[in-house]
Amino acid sequence: MLPAPPDQHLLASATAPVTLESLVQAALVDAAKVSGRSGDSLVVLDAVAVDWPDGAGGCPEPGVEYTQAQVPGFRIRIRAGKQVLNYHATRFSRVPQLCPEDRVQPALPPRTGIV
Repeated sequence: MLPAPPDQHLLASATAPVTLESLVQAALVDAAKVSGRSGDSLVVLDAVAVDWPDGAGGCPEPGVEYTQAQVPGFRIRIRAGKQVLNYHATRFSRVPQLCPEDRVQPALPPRTGIV
C-alpha cells in the first residue's frame, strides 16, 4: 500500500514565504489567546522590519549563546487592554515569538546613507 500524499494545504503553508502581514496575523491570534481578549479588541501599535543586534532576535533567553551578527527581522507590538505584547521574529521565523517585557531588547537604529 502506498503512503498517502502530503496534504497540499500543509505543504503550501510550510513553503509559503514569510511576510510581515502573515507574522502580524499570527501575532494577533496568539495575543488573543494570551490576553483572553477578542481579536477585534486588539490594536497593532506597530509592525516594522528591523535589524536585531544578534541571533537572539531582540529577546535573549538567559544562559543561551547566540550568533553575534546582525539579523534582519520584525518587531510587532500589540495593545491588549492596558497591556502591550511584544512579538519578535527573525527573517527565518515562521511565527513571531512573544517576548516577555523583562527580556525585550531594542532593535538596531535604522541604517541611513550609504556605507
